[in-house]
Amino acid sequence: MSETDTNNTPDPDKTNINIRITESFLEDIDTTWEREGFNSRSEFIRYVLRDAVKHPSFTRESWKEIASEEHKLRTGESEGVSSEDVKAQLGQAD
Repeated sequence: MSETDTNNTPDPDKTNINIRITESFLEDIDTTWEREGFNSRSEFIRYVLRDAVKHPSFTRESWKEIASEEHKLRTGESEGVSSEDVKAQLGQAD
């Protein structure tokens, strides 16, 4: 899957960066941005990075816990703990 860029005119306020990720991770990213309604992979990645910068107290461990609980919910392994419950337990509620 490839990103469709609707604006090929370079923006002088933006800089291109290159990252190396696995093909399977790229597929996950593409599935996510399309499912979430973003216009492009770049738009999604900017949004995610902006969110990470705006909420630096939300640690990697917090995200792992939320992801783990979400997985348990989706596979039926959880007894009803939601991501909002986990955020509240970690003091990260919005």
